[in-house]
Amino acid sequence: MKIVGLTGGIGSGKTTVAMFFKELGVPVYIADDEAKKLTNRSKVIKRKLILLLGKKAYTNDGLNRKFVADKIFKDTGLLQKVNEIIHPKVAQHFQRWLKKQEGAYCIKEAAILFENGGYKECDLTILVTAPKEERIKRVLLRDKTTKKAIAERMANQWEDEEKEKLADIIIRNTSLSTTRKQVKKIHFSLIKER
Repeated sequence: MKIVGLTGGIGSGKTTVAMFFKELGVPVYIADDEAKKLTNRSKVIKRKLILLLGKKAYTNDGLNRKFVADKIFKDTGLLQKVNEIIHPKVAQHFQRWLKKQEGAYCIKEAAILFENGGYKECDLTILVTAPKEERIKRVLLRDKTTKKAIAERMANQWEDEEKEKLADIIIRNTSLSTTRKQVKKIHFSLIKER
């Protein structure tokens, strides 16, 4: 089964694109969602994050997302250490998930696919882009956050121009109907290659 890596900066619409593939019957793995689940399920991750960030990293409800985000998005060194704890576990989980899937290809959606080198394990990569102002508007609506917090997260992701050099396919996500058509076109070309 081909692994198609799907990525894009915060607010680009990569998860929407992933859902369009899912609607076509394609197995979709959302790495960020699985990482969130693993941070609460894995005792190893929990222990390592508490050692790194302190006891406030977790509450009775699980990972203290706001506390962790406030710390790591202002400190790239700390962010890298957190990623080094979580990403290997997500990679293992993906491999177990992959063995259970059927079809010509699957989608692996990951926010930092290029930044962490994960694209090297993909047969093909798709980059979703959108104008920066549009992305900020989307995230403000979705996450009820601040422009400052969004800027901090964006600063930890590569610029689209950098990612475009590595991407096999680029979807410019400015119109949902156009994006959906592009997804269908990509889907049928991937099925034909089988």
